[in-house]
Amino acid sequence: MIAIDRDLLEALVAEARLAPSAHNIQPTRVGLDGGAILLRADPDRRLPAADPTGHDVRLSHGAFLEGLSLALGRRGLVLADIALAGDGAASAIARLTIAAAPAGEAADPLERRVATRASWRGGFRAPDAAAGAALERLRAANSDLLVVDDREALRRIGALADRAALALLSEHGPRTELLAWMRLSKRHPDYHRDGLNAEAMALSRIEAFAAGLVLGPLFAPLSRLGLAASLVAEARKSAGASALVLFHRPEGEDPLVSGRAFYRAWLGFDAEGFAACPMSVLVDWPEAKADLTAAHPPPAGRRLVNVFRIGLPDRARPIVHSRLPVAELLGE
Repeated sequence: MIAIDRDLLEALVAEARLAPSAHNIQPTRVGLDGGAILLRADPDRRLPAADPTGHDVRLSHGAFLEGLSLALGRRGLVLADIALAGDGAASAIARLTIAAAPAGEAADPLERRVATRASWRGGFRAPDAAAGAALERLRAANSDLLVVDDREALRRIGALADRAALALLSEHGPRTELLAWMRLSKRHPDYHRDGLNAEAMALSRIEAFAAGLVLGPLFAPLSRLGLAASLVAEARKSAGASALVLFHRPEGEDPLVSGRAFYRAWLGFDAEGFAACPMSVLVDWPEAKADLTAAHPPPAGRRLVNVFRIGLPDRARPIVHSRLPVAELLGE
């Protein structure tokens, strides 16, 4: 076993915190126990309206865990043991024992993508032959992915996602929770710390201001007038994507494990030159999930976890990582 000291832990967490989390709430906290690493959940960073079972938060913990694994690998270290916490400690997640990597073990190529991976909610330029070849490589390399690139299917799924988004936003709880995690003005004290800021959502200053009104006080009257749907629609982005990618994992799998694979899949998109954005509404709204899995069923024994919209950005893609300071993630 390799004992992890405070300085090394800070360096590891600085990289692991770049992992994605639902609404960028960053729910994972880290500590030391006799040289081992402890992961625990911050009980104040949850999504009770959008994620009442805690599935997506645990998925986020899994992505953070994979981020730690990648950071360790860069230093010639590996996760030797992951001891999951029992039900007795609600905030505890796992105790991680660290060891030296086997001699001659090759570096993980995805580690190089950690700093460049970021959600892209903008539009896409038309896919070219190189993008088509990259999609084929994704199909061959990752059995967790069902890649849909038929143009008509993209339009249908995009329209389904818009219906799902409107249905979920029409519920007061999920809509106000989402708005609470949106950082639509640089004057917001947490603009560069957490949540979904305007830059990360590819919103101009005017668009960000309008989003606050549409999702806030104007949503109900706009909905009654039948105007809300067009204002939250993103079907055109989906239709212009290189592909929509259905990410599936084994039924009954711990979301902590699924979260690790989720992060690696996203890094894989980045490695192929694609910008990506999760379309979680397609899984969160039961009707959309049922329709999607009926049209594009995952393999037997697998469940749909999420859907990505991937493609070639139509403009320069900013790399936005709004993250909490390392000291806060260490509980200080």
